[in-house]
Amino acid sequence: MIGDRSFTIPAAWQCGSRRFDLGKRALVMGIVNVTPDSFSDGGRFLEPSAALAHARMLIEQGADLIDLGAESTRPGSDPVAPEEQWRRLAPVLEPLAKDAAVCISIDTSSAWVAERALAAGAQIVNDVTALDDPSMAGVVARAGAGLVLMHMQGQPRTMQLDPQYREVVREVWEFLIDRASMAKSAGVGPDRIALDPGFGFGKTLEHNLALLGMVNDLAAGGYPVVVGVSRKSFLGRLLDRTVDERAAGGVAVAAITAYEGARIIRTHDVPGTLDAVKIAEALRRAR
Repeated sequence: MIGDRSFTIPAAWQCGSRRFDLGKRALVMGIVNVTPDSFSDGGRFLEPSAALAHARMLIEQGADLIDLGAESTRPGSDPVAPEEQWRRLAPVLEPLAKDAAVCISIDTSSAWVAERALAAGAQIVNDVTALDDPSMAGVVARAGAGLVLMHMQGQPRTMQLDPQYREVVREVWEFLIDRASMAKSAGVGPDRIALDPGFGFGKTLEHNLALLGMVNDLAAGGYPVVVGVSRKSFLGRLLDRTVDERAAGGVAVAAITAYEGARIIRTHDVPGTLDAVKIAEALRRAR
């Protein structure tokens, strides 16, 4: 599909009992990090009450999805044991699932954590390792959940030391299609799978820009494309901005990629991103 500029946006994304109309506009996924060490907001929402209040604020601001994560995947970070992830997540997920009219995603690469989260009310698994845990696809299939498969070269602890590709777009694309095939073989419905190129995960500034310039081509494969660049370091290098000054850059990327066919935008900055995708959709319909 690489090089094919004509495509049809997938009609829908099925996540548990939720069915999202992807032709309406790109979905906005608000980030809640229940961690002490995430690069942008580590420690701010580690307490369950703070995380729950933040999630509810993002929902009020218009987030379509909330992505809860209890393990930082910033460059240089170490793994967090599944039991510790669940200890952090459960007090936030369980009340949020009961009273929030929003679809909840769990950012984890552990099938053990995913199984508990889906049983507690989550409806999406956001797996940054794209099924490195051999049990993950089966867990998702049995729950009928949505699944985000992300590309990452290496592991968070070492991924940014010296990432190398011959053809970054093609290599990322082929990896994601292979992992989507694995998920389908395990029983995950194709309408439940979304693909994330993994901006900033084992990629230089040049790699990230190459992938951003080819979002249209990635979207041509028939799966919803997820874009997550919010506050990331490559924006800082490109714009000479600190973490707290990168919101505008992330919103700009959201507008461009939504126009080019991305269907899920993962962000810390919900209001601006929501405005950006609405403008992008109006322009896309007018072209």
